[in-house]
Amino acid sequence: MMGKVTSLDVAEKAGVSRSAVSRVFTPGASVSKTTAAKVRKAAAALGYRPNVLARSLITGRSRIIGLVVAYLENQFYPEAIERLSKALQAEGYHVLVFMASNDHAATQTVIDELLDYQVDAIIAASVGLSNDLTKRCEGLGIPIVLFNRHQYDERLTSVTSDNVAGGRKLADFLIAGGHERIAHIAGWEGASTQIDREAGFMAGLKAAGHRLFARGVGNFNFETAKNAAREMFVAPERPDAVFVANDHMAFAVMDVLRYELGLRVPQDVSVVGYDDVTLSHWPSYDLTTVRQPANQMVAATVAALLARLSDEDAAPRRITLDGPLIIRSSARKPKR
Repeated sequence: MMGKVTSLDVAEKAGVSRSAVSRVFTPGASVSKTTAAKVRKAAAALGYRPNVLARSLITGRSRIIGLVVAYLENQFYPEAIERLSKALQAEGYHVLVFMASNDHAATQTVIDELLDYQVDAIIAASVGLSNDLTKRCEGLGIPIVLFNRHQYDERLTSVTSDNVAGGRKLADFLIAGGHERIAHIAGWEGASTQIDREAGFMAGLKAAGHRLFARGVGNFNFETAKNAAREMFVAPERPDAVFVANDHMAFAVMDVLRYELGLRVPQDVSVVGYDDVTLSHWPSYDLTTVRQPANQMVAATVAALLARLSDEDAAPRRITLDGPLIIRSSARKPKR
């Protein structure tokens, strides 16, 4: 056919009403299998594709979710974003990904761009939001869900693993393994994940009568974590165990210990991390870590988002999910 194919053309070819065509291409709309098959066959024959942007102007819904993420170096985020995208697509939504940083001004610019795309909602993955930005989105009726981060703001729904409990599990494990000089390499100190993991870890040490032997900061960055490990382990008396605030940094620390300093893991130094990304169970690292329940976190995020979209009065929630300790060979194991 010459010219632009319309829904009316499809309706005439399929022998159905124009509204039936619209229902077939509207996610979640009620339509019989027979009608849907006829409409899709006619649409394929004519080369018809629905105009999603035009429909959004009519319905006031773009069915686009804006996802703001600070960085993709950490393997946890590409994997989580893939799961989020697939889960939202199954609900008839599409994800528009924007990169930001932990700087509020930069995040403000990114959110402004997202709002230009008329997104229905925003998922902020490890990105902090200012009070003004939260208030602005609230005024526009655009719900926000924080993924793998929380803020002390009752207007925001957040989904995280139980980072405090996870940190405590790692402390208990290292103490049970007979370690005496236990250290910590922190992530970005403004992140709730870092704050909570360290709080749980320190509580576990204190309960057992231990004090932190040494502390460095890796800022959730591979090279920065390497530098922190170099500084920490060149001292005359070095740690015999280290909790690194995420797996991404733990790999960097293990590389320095083994290939620069000639130390054995775990014979000389035990290393534990947090996240349980795919690389963690590769034989070259075989990292003991706390698993972030990514599938549960994604499911909870999508459910919370859909609840806010269907009911603007739905109360924001702070959701925390337990993550199990995964014991591998990077740390000395307790005798019992």
